[in-house]
Amino acid sequence: MNGDISEIAKIADELTGLAGENGGINRPMLAALATRGLLGRLFRRGQDGYLPVSATELCVLREGLARRCTEAETALALQGLGAYPILSAGRPEVANEWIPRVAAGEAAAGFALTEPDAGSDVASLTLSAEPDGTGFRLTGEKVYISNAPDAEVYSVFARTTPGAGARGISAFCVPGDSPGLSGERLHLLAPHPIGRLRFDGVFVAGSHLLGEPDRGMAVAMGTLNLFRPSVGAFAVGMGQAALDLAVDHVSRRKAFGKPLREFQAVSHQLADVATRLRAARLLVHDAAAAYDAGSADVAATAAMAKLFATETAQVAVDVAVQVHGARALERGHPLEHLYRDVRAPRIYEGASEIQREIISRALFRK
Repeated sequence: MNGDISEIAKIADELTGLAGENGGINRPMLAALATRGLLGRLFRRGQDGYLPVSATELCVLREGLARRCTEAETALALQGLGAYPILSAGRPEVANEWIPRVAAGEAAAGFALTEPDAGSDVASLTLSAEPDGTGFRLTGEKVYISNAPDAEVYSVFARTTPGAGARGISAFCVPGDSPGLSGERLHLLAPHPIGRLRFDGVFVAGSHLLGEPDRGMAVAMGTLNLFRPSVGAFAVGMGQAALDLAVDHVSRRKAFGKPLREFQAVSHQLADVATRLRAARLLVHDAAAAYDAGSADVAATAAMAKLFATETAQVAVDVAVQVHGARALERGHPLEHLYRDVRAPRIYEGASEIQREIISRALFRK
């Protein structure tokens, strides 16, 4: 498995420099991920349609890319996150319309769940989906949406039954050029393609319902449970990249007549980081294996993996910056880039506090 990660890291080296518009979708990167076969590993076609990727495969892909090119990792992950509700719950004709284009890097996909007043408390979302003839009219707003507002297609979660909490949410496949759909990009700490969407009576055909009416939360959680261990893998990849940079630096850099690595205050910090990263990687792959085996405990194991790996990566990058000193703060330094990128995973797809809640509920349920 580590060999596979190293091979993907080599591909990621080749992708470095394929820059897109700042804060927008990196179209050249999507095309490169497709031509090098990485998107094809996310979207595999079987005899009866597309096959879901294994969580373990997803972790290998994301860690390998994150070690060398976080922009490539993010581009691949957002394609998967946005398209998997369509792949897993869409009607065959809808999946066949969109998944080949997403897999080819020709269409960008977005996952539209979060709202201005519904972040961690997803069940309180208010984007309404009212019946209208053969379909629905969507009205409301989404925020912090992947690839918005430039994606060609979105997996959108909207309320079909008012007052029903999580049991009144449905999922829809919404083309990005639908009349009444608009939005703008958001400029965050790391320049990821994230934006806001506004739905002004956007019509969605009934055939574009993903799964059953009022069962959209199951579609969302199915996707999130698949991707949460791999968020941990993304974090481990960044943490490993930071550790590698730190080890190289303290081996070459001298102070007071000897290499920094000979100062116990430095070397022991790196020893702690290496230990935590190894533990995080094991947790990530344990959670992925649990998902692939159909374990009933997958939500808690995925939460543990995401929680520990993302928090560990933050520590790893911070320590690496500290042992480098001021040069790591210069714009363009690899650690300056990692320092901005490593912060977001502790929030998205369920903040660390939400992961702790999932874990604690599982403990008391037993």
